[in-house]
Amino acid sequence: MSIHWIRKSYRVPAKVGGRVEYTGEKIARRGVITGQRGPHLLIRLDGEEQSNPYHPTWKLRYLDAPPPIKTMLEGSNG
Repeated sequence: MSIHWIRKSYRVPAKVGGRVEYTGEKIARRGVITGQRGPHLLIRLDGEEQSNPYHPTWKLRYLDAPPPIKTMLEGSNG
């Protein structure tokens, strides 16, 4: 598995060095993607010394990501 595999399989814009916001605690925390371990992203939250594994779609917001594109099925007017 790789970062490319995570991007493709989970349809997320994950990339090493990308900024994320983790909202699985009482207060949202920001961090940086440092790599991957199996199907999980390794993320070092700001102020922490080491990276920990996080699921790519659980309580993560990708801060460097472009806004999602609406499709015709979602009500886009073109």
